[in-house]
Amino acid sequence: MRARGCGHGSARSGAEAGAAIIEFLVVFVVLVVPLAYFIVTVFDIQRHAFAATAATREAARVFVTAPTSAQGGARASAAAALAFSDHGLDVGDGALHLSCSTDPCLTPGATVTATYDEVVPLPLLPHLVGHPVAGVAIHVSHSVQVDAFTQVRP
Repeated sequence: MRARGCGHGSARSGAEAGAAIIEFLVVFVVLVVPLAYFIVTVFDIQRHAFAATAATREAARVFVTAPTSAQGGARASAAAALAFSDHGLDVGDGALHLSCSTDPCLTPGATVTATYDEVVPLPLLPHLVGHPVAGVAIHVSHSVQVDAFTQVRP
């Protein structure tokens, strides 16, 4: 014999039948959608940072091993483009800069520095007049010393 009121479920009125679905949708939109956007944004910024780190490291390293400064610049650009393409990105226009501590750059003992500066736009936000509404600035720098036992190269 079963006691009254101890059934396996409670009977809901017709007005309350869809309330659980609406509550779930509200919680989903309020909590899960912003969390997913935050995760996508963090991963995108991290991807740009990893690419910039690899690009500056490789650009400086290939520059100091080049026979001339002109070839070093071309090699550095190619190395940076390859590092960015490994992460599914393109090198931003004018974002990679090479600087030298001496003139000519490939003087033994000189330091060559590759610097990358860019503002990474936040995903899914619009651009106004070609500029992102909001973004995160990335600044990466890597220095390599020219081998002290090399010949002076222009």
